[in-house]
Amino acid sequence: MSADESVLDNVVWESLNGAHAHLAERHGSAARYPVDVTPFLGADPTAGPRVWEDIAALAGPGKEVLVSPQLPQPQEAWETTLDIAGVQLVDDHLAHAVDPEAIPLTPADVPEMIDLVKRTEPGPYLPRTILLGDYYGFRHEGKLIAMAGERMHPPGWTEISAVCTDPAYRGQGLATRLVLTVAAGIRARGETPFLHTGAANTNAIRLYEKLGFRLRRHVRFTAVRVPVVQPA
Repeated sequence: MSADESVLDNVVWESLNGAHAHLAERHGSAARYPVDVTPFLGADPTAGPRVWEDIAALAGPGKEVLVSPQLPQPQEAWETTLDIAGVQLVDDHLAHAVDPEAIPLTPADVPEMIDLVKRTEPGPYLPRTILLGDYYGFRHEGKLIAMAGERMHPPGWTEISAVCTDPAYRGQGLATRLVLTVAAGIRARGETPFLHTGAANTNAIRLYEKLGFRLRRHVRFTAVRVPVVQPA
């Protein structure tokens, strides 16, 4: 049976009400991950404009959060700090396979993982992001040079994320091997892989489509800052 794609329209909310419910911090119609796990915040899509009051109460004055683009427009006091066009791709006919050289990463590897992310900028990766799922990497002479893992986990799906390779080792297919390894683990659980990337990252999109991903929809990665003083 194919996984229900509709849950991918609001992956953070679906994840925090599903497999990641144990991580959820909540206030009313809003839920978020702990700030040292990932900065994403999800909200009930039926909540209407009052959702911003719940987000403000949950995040706190002056705090920045990554939010779902499906939310209604906030009042002018809310500052948009990030707005990037992206795409969402889903496994269509992915030839997933575990690479025998891929090394499972553990909390002991987190300092190196964070360092690699800082140098390659695949997206946010924090001290406890590893709690979101399985991660794999490649090492060369003991140094972590590439990694990929799991992030959002809506029902029937798991997102592949943090795909990155040290610039000195690019062009060797390391990221592809790790994506297929992570996908194999997801498929083994009876779930379907999906992922996000920037819309301007055309080379990556072409590669993912060649591997067997299908472009499902265009999205926006949006962050807002909670007003220090809430409007009356």
